[in-house]
Amino acid sequence: MAEIAQITGLNWRCKHTWRTASVNTLWCLLGCSIGDFGTILFFQVSGIPWPTLAIMTLAIINGLLTSIALETVILSRQMALKAAFTTAIGMSMISMVSMEVAMNVVDVLLTGGAKLTWWVVPIMLLAGFITPLPYNYWRLKALGKACH
Repeated sequence: MAEIAQITGLNWRCKHTWRTASVNTLWCLLGCSIGDFGTILFFQVSGIPWPTLAIMTLAIINGLLTSIALETVILSRQMALKAAFTTAIGMSMISMVSMEVAMNVVDVLLTGGAKLTWWVVPIMLLAGFITPLPYNYWRLKALGKACH
């Protein structure tokens, strides 16, 4: 019940927090989309006949790994490499997984499979950005924790 009070009693109109949450979400989107799109493109170009669900599962895993790797590199400029990696691993998996799932569901719904086309990529990126943004805002505002 306390969590519901935190959500409903939260100031959802703070421009500074929305800006910070948006920047954090964009960094996550960059890292996630590198592994995700790279995996889908590999299977698309190679023609390896994997089932769509298997490709999407691998794309999600690779997206999570590249997001963690990118964040580790970024954080290693501010802290020791081990601390940067630990921080990157401890970031919000809810945010990253929801981003990945949203992007892949949009891809399957719009193209019928694991396919990258010039017109679906922007829609996938938009879905990947919008889906975790409110959660990232809440996490930052209510808990003082950034996903990045």
